[in-house]
Amino acid sequence: LINLDLGRSYSTGIQVSKAISQRFPNTLYLTIAAMFVAIIIGIPLGIFSAVMRGRFVDYICMFLAVFGVSTPVFWFGLLLICVFSIYLGWLPSSGMGNGDIRHLVMPALTLGLHSVAFIARVTRSSMLEVIGENYIRTARAKGVYEHIVILKHAMKNALIPIITLIGLDFGSYLNGSVLTETIFGWPGLGRYAVEGIMKRDIPIVMGTVLFGATVFVLANLIVDIMYYILNPRIRYEKK
Repeated sequence: LINLDLGRSYSTGIQVSKAISQRFPNTLYLTIAAMFVAIIIGIPLGIFSAVMRGRFVDYICMFLAVFGVSTPVFWFGLLLICVFSIYLGWLPSSGMGNGDIRHLVMPALTLGLHSVAFIARVTRSSMLEVIGENYIRTARAKGVYEHIVILKHAMKNALIPIITLIGLDFGSYLNGSVLTETIFGWPGLGRYAVEGIMKRDIPIVMGTVLFGATVFVLANLIVDIMYYILNPRIRYEKK
């Protein structure tokens, strides 16, 4: 471990650490795209649902969130392939190409679906808790515009649980999203781990598991540091 020597693959003879270093950038590329999709859809969906609490729009947003949580990744990925690759012919069904964004669209949507749903639900519950606070009522009583109250005052204080969820999802995706990368033939860590399992290639399995655990711990550390940056109360308690 000190020498970063994770052994050699039984089937190919290539060093596992070298193979991981070649595939990890592909997984990172997919992870960033998936989290981007999850954030730009999930957070606005949760905020909108919280603002429209108890209305028809709120029920529609939460229904979409439950649908996202309940949908199996392999089913949704195959559905996208059937629609956009086979029937419409708009997007390639597998592979990474040369980093073309057309190869990235469907894997990112498939991987980000669960995060969209969870982020939307957590954002809604966190926003509802914050909106009921006295300082929000005070801001409204002073005549502050509603969008400033929601986005500046309420959202800033509702970020902690959202950041936690995003950090955990990001760390788990960096481990290699096994189903997504296998379905779309994406040359990342998840597919590499599956290949090792299918071939009973123990060095590959041990190397990917160890690397994934390390990445997940580092992601949690970054989340803890973000707490300190985003929440002034933590700094005040330290003083």
